[in-house]
Amino acid sequence: KEGETLGLVGESGSGKSTLAKVLMRLTPATGGGFKLLDRDGNDYSTKDFYSQIQMVFQDPFSSLNPRKNIFSLITEPLQIHYKYSKEELMNIAREKMELVGLESSYLEAYPHTLSGGQRQRVGIARALTLNPKLLILDEPISALDVSIQAQVINLMMDLQEEFNLTILFIAHDLSVVKHISTEIA
Repeated sequence: KEGETLGLVGESGSGKSTLAKVLMRLTPATGGGFKLLDRDGNDYSTKDFYSQIQMVFQDPFSSLNPRKNIFSLITEPLQIHYKYSKEELMNIAREKMELVGLESSYLEAYPHTLSGGQRQRVGIARALTLNPKLLILDEPISALDVSIQAQVINLMMDLQEEFNLTILFIAHDLSVVKHISTEIA
């Protein structure tokens, strides 16, 4: 439901990440379907679809292109779908960095210079760039230190409240899922 979090739990290999990839159109579905904002998920154009649904991947180390700086990583969705000036892109990037608790001085940095928690925040900022309605979080804290995990979870809960985000939170840690989720599957 809009503005809520569905926690999806299951053992390793049970298909949680595969479901996320199918929902994101990264893996073809062999059957079934889903609705997004009361429309069939297949009825959306590619541009409309990705402006409504975004994903934060499990591994912040491999989900960011090491050859691009943080500015390019965050603004890439805007550069693909829209036409903005360099100044407008810089303002949006600064805003998204601030939103996830990172200083804008990191915009010229490359992913390898950031910690795991900082990389995951960049992934979140990138996912929020198109102002989606649905955010899929595929084990977003599993690769992070325990001390950083709580910060990322609290950040996601704050962002959800501020932007009325709907979240599909995929994890295997039941205590985290219970903490963040409105419903659990």
